[in-house]
Amino acid sequence: MMKEECKALLDALNKVTACYRHMVLTIGGTSDSQNLREELKKTRQKAQELAVANRNKLTTVLKDKTVTKEDKAEFERLWVIFSTCLEILEIDMRRALELGHEFPLNVPKKHLIQTGMSGGTSGVAARAMSIQNMKYEAEHNIDVVDLKDLENEINQVGEMMYEMEMKVSVPQWTVEAKQDPGAELKSTISVGASSIGMISVEENKSFCDISKVLAGIIFSAVLIIAIVLAVCVVKLS
Repeated sequence: MMKEECKALLDALNKVTACYRHMVLTIGGTSDSQNLREELKKTRQKAQELAVANRNKLTTVLKDKTVTKEDKAEFERLWVIFSTCLEILEIDMRRALELGHEFPLNVPKKHLIQTGMSGGTSGVAARAMSIQNMKYEAEHNIDVVDLKDLENEINQVGEMMYEMEMKVSVPQWTVEAKQDPGAELKSTISVGASSIGMISVEENKSFCDISKVLAGIIFSAVLIIAIVLAVCVVKLS
């Protein structure tokens, strides 16, 4: 039961972190707005809540001496994935801080990042946090206030990562992966290649069938012309 709960929390954290990265890339673009900054704030706070829940559960389990060797290996694997996800979140938060300073909303200027995207991003945030309708009451200086909060939250995430290393020691190189590196990509490529191969074989077959029909028609036409010529020669002689 604990294993399923940890996996569910980790899956939710991965989705929210991916959503946050998607929105960070739109800062300074044509879809940047006060709503986007507020969505970024709510999304990263949701990610931090999930991170705390993940940390608490995994820390409790990994410190439990009654856990079997097989279960402990699985929880250590989840711990490594969680640590990596948290590092990615911290990197994206620092990127959001830098872009926020470069593209303040209260200073009108031409967009330097032309992403080709337009419209709101509330749909993306809503899908990640399982909220159908997200409404925001953005303040006029949301970007200025939020950048200060973001800087503090980055420090909090860094402290969380440091405390995790102190409480639980799980070196990444000691954890064995369940699949070979790039196994999912290879399987996808192989499936795609096989599909392309099947299509090419079918195309070759159809091409060969058409060639046979054309060859038969040409041979029949030549044979008929030869017979007509032979008859004409006999009559003339």
